[in-house]
Amino acid sequence: MNKTLFYTISLAIILAGCQKPKDHVELSGKITNPNSDKITISNPDNGYKKEIAVNEDGSFSDTLKVEEGRYRFYDGNEVGVVFLKNGNSTSFTLDTKEFDETLKFKGDDADKSNVLIAYALLQEKHLSNDLFDKNPKAFQDAFNALEKDFQDLKSSYTSIDTLYFEIDNSNFKKMKVAYTKFYEDRQALRRELAKGTPSPTFENFENFKGGTSSLKDFRGKYVYIDVWATWCGPCKVEIPFLKELEQRFHGRNIEFISISVDDERRSGTMEKAHKAWKTMVAEKNLSGVQLFTGSGWKADFIQAYKIDGIPRFILIDPKGNIVDPDAPRPSSSRITELLEELGV
Repeated sequence: MNKTLFYTISLAIILAGCQKPKDHVELSGKITNPNSDKITISNPDNGYKKEIAVNEDGSFSDTLKVEEGRYRFYDGNEVGVVFLKNGNSTSFTLDTKEFDETLKFKGDDADKSNVLIAYALLQEKHLSNDLFDKNPKAFQDAFNALEKDFQDLKSSYTSIDTLYFEIDNSNFKKMKVAYTKFYEDRQALRRELAKGTPSPTFENFENFKGGTSSLKDFRGKYVYIDVWATWCGPCKVEIPFLKELEQRFHGRNIEFISISVDDERRSGTMEKAHKAWKTMVAEKNLSGVQLFTGSGWKADFIQAYKIDGIPRFILIDPKGNIVDPDAPRPSSSRITELLEELGV
């Protein structure tokens, strides 16, 4: 070999080996049907936050200096998780119409991100919306199935050190404890406010359409009650499902009632809370019977049903008796099945 060529190649190899490691992450990808013109990368544990511009075709690319770990990315509507480490090149693609199902990572340490998506899909599969409506054995079986699939998932990613899953193992235990307590509390509520017993009542709640309404005004019909507030995120998620449910059962023997517990604790004054309620009902074109307690969470009806979290749904029969003090949400297929079973 020509000596000059030999030394040139040798020098290139030496220089390549001595190059300073990248002190940043190269993050890129493409989003189909983007919800925004940017994505936000953040980590609440270390305070990191950075916005990355998304081009008209959904593509994006940027460099980030980070502490190694898991980061949230927000596309303007949903949240995903990505593992980032300086020196890595990472990319992902997704279609926002099927966020978790299409989110795929490529590049360095891609498995550490892909396994989290796979785990999220397992949780969606086993911890369905109707989980808390199941009998005790079915509830326990759902968690047992999730735990088994979770263990199998971790075992299938042989390239990832088991230490990586310590946070997931810990969070799984905490989640199971929290879900079990919520389930047991719900079962206790159903025993205390038993099916077939007279429902607690409300009187003279302000009606958005004018005047006041009382529970007795709806005697002779099934009553499906949504207890909510304008500031409640999960309540807002249920709104389109509630509208669909109302449409499905339109003209049938049921009244859909929404009761706002907005009060001064969030708004500052009851007057501001009342204004927020009226504004949202009008702007969102909320249907059904829209009521305002006037005393927020302190209302006797709210206290009697032991409501300490919202949204909360209640189903009452035409005689004014309880069908379910913690009825399935509109987003659960179980509520439609239940109403059909009742012959509504």
